Amino acid sequence: MRSQQFSEGVFAFLLLGIVVFSGIVIALMFNLSRKENLKSGERWMLAAIILGIVVSVIIGALQMLGGYLF
Repeated sequence: MRSQQFSEGVFAFLLLGIVVFSGIVIALMFNLSRKENLKSGERWMLAAIILGIVVSVIIGALQMLGGYLF
């Protein structure tokens, strides 16, 4: 039982880190003080980062549900 509580704490910390990191990425994407628009390479990079964030949340949730997140 204690191991499950520890896993939930690790998952909550993972989600907190992801929220902070996502906020930074979104702030970069919608920075209105920028004089020029984002280049296509920057758009692809930010899209890949967002996709990685989504995948990491899914993997973390599946590991927690399966009991492998410790």
